[in-house]
Amino acid sequence: MNNRSRIADTSGQDQKLAQTAQPGWRHKRWLPIAAAAVAVLALAGWVISGWAGGGRSFDASRLRIAEVKRGDLVRDLSADGRVMAANSPTLYAIAGGTVALKVVAGDAVKKDQPLAVIDSPELRSRLAQEQSTLASLQAEAGRSVLDAQLVRSAARKALDQAQVEQIAAKRDLDRYQRAFAGGAVAQVDVAKAQDDVQKTGIGVAHARSDLGLQGRGAGLDTRNKQLLADRQRAVVDEMQRQVDALTLRAPFDGQVGQVQIAQGTNVAANAPILGVIDLSVFEVEIKIPESFARDLAIGMPAQITSNGKAFPAKVSAVSPEVVNGEVNARLRFDAGSQPPSLRQNQRLSARIVLDTRRDVLMVERGPFLEQDGGRFAYVVDGSSAVRRPIQAGASSLNAVEIISGLQPGQQIVVSGSDQFDNAERIRISGL
Repeated sequence: MNNRSRIADTSGQDQKLAQTAQPGWRHKRWLPIAAAAVAVLALAGWVISGWAGGGRSFDASRLRIAEVKRGDLVRDLSADGRVMAANSPTLYAIAGGTVALKVVAGDAVKKDQPLAVIDSPELRSRLAQEQSTLASLQAEAGRSVLDAQLVRSAARKALDQAQVEQIAAKRDLDRYQRAFAGGAVAQVDVAKAQDDVQKTGIGVAHARSDLGLQGRGAGLDTRNKQLLADRQRAVVDEMQRQVDALTLRAPFDGQVGQVQIAQGTNVAANAPILGVIDLSVFEVEIKIPESFARDLAIGMPAQITSNGKAFPAKVSAVSPEVVNGEVNARLRFDAGSQPPSLRQNQRLSARIVLDTRRDVLMVERGPFLEQDGGRFAYVVDGSSAVRRPIQAGASSLNAVEIISGLQPGQQIVVSGSDQFDNAERIRISGL
């Protein structure tokens, strides 16, 4: 047996299989590959298009886009405030003592109605002492008037006597001169009569001078004592005012506010007793952001809303102090426009009109103003947004004036542009 017959090959095992595949099978096998290739090409085209349009793409749902248009820009601010009485003084104790309350919180009161009485024996005792001192000084002043009259009377009497003596001396001189002319008396008698006339003249002059000096002296003394009495009368009047002030009275028609002490409390001087609220004039206190405070001015028009109805008002006061980034301001209702049934600390809505600009180019206000100081905006151009320089003007709570850089009808990204990293162009999908 040869080697070929000993080793069997595999030719006997080979069989021709029947063809089961359908015609065109090779074309169908390539269909998924072709579809995948098309998708890849489309994705590549989208990427290339996005790169050509700005390199980055953002979904429109993440942005806020607004249209630039013309209109009236009303610069205003709104805030919630609380009602406060324009006049709500607190009454204090003028002296220490025991308080007897005549009213309770919430009572309606009339002007000058007694609200509380302070019993102060010390103050009343001081009043009595000062009144006694005044009576004494008034008596002294009255006595000084009588003394002055007596002094003037005595001086007048002395002057009258001197004048009478002068008249008598002149009469004697005249008689001596006639007798000397008739040879009845000597020359020496005439000379003596002349000396008497001169002497009485000097007496009259001195008496007249004494009358003036003593009159002025008595008048000064009387005036000084009268001034002392007047000064004491002022002290008594002040003490009387303080005693009268021990009875606390309503300064106006209104309502008793908070009573800060209990009945029969012994209080010190200057201690608060109770408050009175003027119900006829109310104001609304609001807090506004510090950035708007410099635009406020007293007299600016405002509106206060109560129960869905707006009432005209004006800014009546602006605090010069900033607290926690806010400034307190007060609004006062216009005359005759105050709503009825207001209550202290009631919450109301207020609106202040700062300025109105007619027919200006404006757009909705958004965070884009805080980026780069409001000097740039992203203008929508088809499916892209282009960064362009602009100039912003005055702004309100919901709009901003555009001075240059934009045209009516253009759309800009007002919110969400902080994601763009100052790119010159970005793509917006979903527009």
